[in-house]
Amino acid sequence: MSGDTVDILKLDLYGILGVKEDATEKEIVKSYRKQALKCHPDKNPDDPKAAELFHQLAKALEILTDAAAKAAYDKAQKAKKAAEARHRELDSKRKKFKEDLESREKAANVRIEADLTLKKNLQAEIERLRKEGSKLLEEEQERLKEEIREGQTRLQQQDETENDNSVSETPKLKVKWKCKKNDETNGGYDSEILTDLFSKYGDILNLIMSKKKGGSAIVEFSSWTNAENAKELEKGLMTNPLSLSWIQPPPLQPQQSTRVQTNSESQHTPSNSATFTNNEYSSHMPSDTSSARDFESLVLHKLRQAEERKRLIEQMQKEDEEG
Repeated sequence: MSGDTVDILKLDLYGILGVKEDATEKEIVKSYRKQALKCHPDKNPDDPKAAELFHQLAKALEILTDAAAKAAYDKAQKAKKAAEARHRELDSKRKKFKEDLESREKAANVRIEADLTLKKNLQAEIERLRKEGSKLLEEEQERLKEEIREGQTRLQQQDETENDNSVSETPKLKVKWKCKKNDETNGGYDSEILTDLFSKYGDILNLIMSKKKGGSAIVEFSSWTNAENAKELEKGLMTNPLSLSWIQPPPLQPQQSTRVQTNSESQHTPSNSATFTNNEYSSHMPSDTSSARDFESLVLHKLRQAEERKRLIEQMQKEDEEG
């Protein structure tokens, strides 16, 4: 494309002549003569732009009075205007996209600031409670200890206590996975992800994550069956599988020989059978004593759970220090 063609495309020939795009050749010539008289260089010797405008008028007349040249010019101008319209549309879209992006970034920053404020407030409250302590909590803990001390003698005298303790030992799994040192993602696992993975097998009593050493946790189930299913079936994330092992192996199932022997003996001793029946009946009678024992058992169970969680945390900290 020559320089003259580029220059012509930059000019609005119809505007220079002062005619519409659908003007006839006669109207174009008439307008040219009128404009040419006004800006002729001889009539405007002191105006340096007069000669340039006179030259443009000549070019406009030359092109717009030639059918082929006029058609080519009109086509080029139409394409130019279409391109300008597309650019304006793109500019408008870019501007809107930029505004939307800035709006989203601003909203995200507001949320982040709000989250930080909430976390700071929560941390401040936790720190305050830690420093001040809780008198009510201390009183409740002391009361629980006193009740446990009073009921512990009776519980230890029952033959079933040892069996219950051995059977009720809650199942715990040691969970390990690959995690590079200083990996902020902890190998892709956190407490929420681990809880989601293991809670589908049943209730989880405790989930302890290693704070100093990544790639390690302990999960405590409420049921041996649930824990065994989790150990056999759970593989974790495909990108970083889990390795599961028992903290303590599952207990042996209690033998039924004692119960069988008792039933056999009861067949030969009707009086004992009657005595057993009376005792069994009386155990279902509502009384203040039975309610107190139920409460003591509940309190003892709660305290055992708290002590077990403390023991798991201490065990995890010990392993971190040894590792």
